[in-house]
Amino acid sequence: MTSIVHLVRHGQVHNPDAVLYGRQPGFGLSELGQQMADRLGEYFADVPLNYLVSSPLQRAQETIAPIAAGHPDLEVNLDERVIEAANVFEGKSFGRYNELLLRPTSWWALRNPLRPSWGEPYTSIVARMRAALADAAAQVPGGQALILSHELPIWMARSDAEGRRLVHDPRKREARLASVTTFTFDDGKLVGVEYTEPAGDLLPVKKKRFRPGA
Repeated sequence: MTSIVHLVRHGQVHNPDAVLYGRQPGFGLSELGQQMADRLGEYFADVPLNYLVSSPLQRAQETIAPIAAGHPDLEVNLDERVIEAANVFEGKSFGRYNELLLRPTSWWALRNPLRPSWGEPYTSIVARMRAALADAAAQVPGGQALILSHELPIWMARSDAEGRRLVHDPRKREARLASVTTFTFDDGKLVGVEYTEPAGDLLPVKKKRFRPGA
């Protein structure tokens, strides 16, 4: 029996100071982010969803709200397993040219990019996302579930599913704002992954320089 799980990233966050917000409270959607959320609501309006899950963070709950409004018979289940990855630089601004990374006080946190040493291990993110995806698929035998999550957890889940190396260049992640990464399961076994950007025309121009929090 085929089950489908849509892993959705939140919309743009209101963050004028370019803070690495991570798991910090109080970071909601910008005006553009709300437009992205509304676009997702339209995109999923006619999709026969059976189960909704969201990260507990504000930006995720605000993004899933229009989707949930189109499926009033479903409640939104909050799941800590799909939360943003932990990061020791949370709450800080990296500066226009990532000056924070050049300070000697930051070097210890940057000592091992393979783990990575500045935050939650990639293997830990994969484990919790793999479990959350499997549980969502089990909730909807023959149906469709939706999980609202964050860029790095989504990319880790996809990298795991497609057999990619977990160590990567953040600039090359394919999990843009308000994107949808769809996982198809057949009798509990993952058989396919697809990616789409329902709000692609609303996305800001992608910057060549990676600036956390921007």
